[in-house]
Amino acid sequence: MDRHSPAETTKEEPLPLLRDFQVKRMFEDIAFSYDFQTSFLSLGRDIQWRKILAGSFLAQSGSWVLDMATGTGEIAIEICRQNPGVRVIGLDYSPRMVAIGAKKAKARRLENCICLSIGDARTLPFKNDCFDAVTMGFGIRNIQERENVLAEFRRVLKPGGCLLIMEFDYPEDTLMRALYRLYFHWIFPTVGNWLSKTDYAYSYLVDSVRAFPRPKEFLKEMEEGGFHHLRVKSLTWGIARIYSGKR
Repeated sequence: MDRHSPAETTKEEPLPLLRDFQVKRMFEDIAFSYDFQTSFLSLGRDIQWRKILAGSFLAQSGSWVLDMATGTGEIAIEICRQNPGVRVIGLDYSPRMVAIGAKKAKARRLENCICLSIGDARTLPFKNDCFDAVTMGFGIRNIQERENVLAEFRRVLKPGGCLLIMEFDYPEDTLMRALYRLYFHWIFPTVGNWLSKTDYAYSYLVDSVRAFPRPKEFLKEMEEGGFHHLRVKSLTWGIARIYSGKR
């Protein structure tokens, strides 16, 4: 994993985010075609991002991984595909997303190594020191109590365990940033809302990305949460990033 430190730029004024029950309702509303929406709007890059995330840590056979905000289980499935013998517990607070993910795991005959259930990152139902790695893809920006979530992740990780959090951001390059902003702020929410049959889901996604801390700021939050060996890896010009650290 590289040590690239993205250029820090001024973040736009954070916008009001949805409350917990509104976010949950949103994911329930868009679950029916969430996988298609994600791949279509990312131009298929989400597939490569998940592969990179799943390959960003060493997992021996018998290791336990917690995939938080697992959604329809795509990251959990990719982790098992790349790491035979690993067992993944995926948690999400959207019952419809979890149900879709469970069907996918069964269809791929992975029900013996993947267990998907409903859960909240702020109150994890696990004992201390039980996971070798914790992953979270595009979920932490939806939670305002990040300090609490990071504390829970550290609690359930074994000493030396790895935390990997993937989130959206903006490109570092000035020209690419301008072009991406045009797409992300105008085309993306319009098409996304139409595909999801809502009038707000992908407008909210844009707002939540704008409100999320800059890379340096989020790494500081991870450090204050007790994680070390902190790194950030840029994906596709910085459209997404993988933040990593160890307990």
